[in-house]
Amino acid sequence: MIDILRSVGIEKGKAFAPNAKMQAPLKVAAEEAHAWFNARYETAFSSYFEGKQWFVPASPEFMAVAATLYEGENTYPIDARGLTDYWAFTTVKHLGAGQFYLMSIRDAKGRPFDGSKNYHLVVPPNAPVTQYWSAVVYDRATHALIREAPSQGKSSQTEGLQTNSDGSVDLYFGPKAPPGKESNWAPTNPGGRFEVLFRLYGPQKPLFEKTWVLPDIEKTK
Repeated sequence: MIDILRSVGIEKGKAFAPNAKMQAPLKVAAEEAHAWFNARYETAFSSYFEGKQWFVPASPEFMAVAATLYEGENTYPIDARGLTDYWAFTTVKHLGAGQFYLMSIRDAKGRPFDGSKNYHLVVPPNAPVTQYWSAVVYDRATHALIREAPSQGKSSQTEGLQTNSDGSVDLYFGPKAPPGKESNWAPTNPGGRFEVLFRLYGPQKPLFEKTWVLPDIEKTK
């Protein structure tokens, strides 16, 4: 990788200052790489719960070597690592030990999340965590938090979170909160798409055995 970077002028201890002739192919290459990662992000991951839209946003190949500086006996997953860093900016060495992540970019009918629409998620009771869970909304275009949003998401530790009598929790995503549900609402940007990352801290067996299942996010209107 170091030699490849040096070939385009990126070298330790030296300023990266490509001339005009070099800038043009680098710009094309960056746009092509972004399009490739974007397409792979939409198609590369399998459903974690059968028939559901939630997926672990990292490939098994990547997770197998994340704890060993990405080196394995028979693999060096450059593309898989790049795809993970495309959306996450960082990586986890031991996924599932202290935390577990589930991502969703589509509603229950397989349609991409639209920030101008309203959605509903029921978090079932007895979430398999020793610490807490959270559901955070991100901008689909940048995979970063939505700028200037009054709230980025909700968690089981959110002050004032409304819980149902059976222990389940109703979460709402959309440009405006449903009346009386502000404490359980995460805002979206009506001008773009979004994605939801569901984190489980201190994950327990029911998650991995899939006896506890997180349902899909439903579009309400």
